[in-house]
Amino acid sequence: MRVRNKPWAKEKLESFPQFVIHNPEQHKGKWNEVFGNSNPLHIEVGTGKGRFVTGMAQSNPDINYIGIELADSVVVTALDRIIEANLPNVKLLNQNANDLQKFFDKGDVDRVYLNFSDPWPKKRHEKRRLTYKTFLDLYESILIDGGEIHFKTDNRGLFEYSLTSFSEYGLLLTYVSLDLHKSDYEGNIMTEYEEKFSEKGFPIYRSEVKFQNEE
Repeated sequence: MRVRNKPWAKEKLESFPQFVIHNPEQHKGKWNEVFGNSNPLHIEVGTGKGRFVTGMAQSNPDINYIGIELADSVVVTALDRIIEANLPNVKLLNQNANDLQKFFDKGDVDRVYLNFSDPWPKKRHEKRRLTYKTFLDLYESILIDGGEIHFKTDNRGLFEYSLTSFSEYGLLLTYVSLDLHKSDYEGNIMTEYEEKFSEKGFPIYRSEVKFQNEE
């Protein structure tokens, strides 16, 4: 889907430093100081317009959230949601997820959310998939021991690929659903894409995996 350019977006993002962190590398290893508490930190890689991360922050006030999105014309909508809700436990990074190690130290993050990531269906683009092994390395490098990845998609091919990638990496599969909205899973917060696809009758696939501590 083509994103309409918003030339004013960058300036607006810079105008709300209480919600948008502009120099995240300065807070590496010290995110508890940013939030003013030692609550668990969950991040969403590819937060889009912010419906999910905002909803999670509202539902879980004792957890800190960071939404990461590179496209400023998209993440500015997430900023609007956060401003309206005035949530103290959610921040945004207008940054590239490839740079996560610059922003987070080992153990800074308790959970990573991947929601409706680009499937990159062509084989030559495999390394761009957010569940490819190099990205799993990246998540492991910032997560606590035993940290988790929660993954949702409408794309069956990406889901099957991701389950294989998780397994080959040695991750422990703790939850899987081939049709989330017909399951007994509680507490689901929908993204914009999720609502759109589910209304068209597409099943939503979801999995939770955990990094296993080395003995």
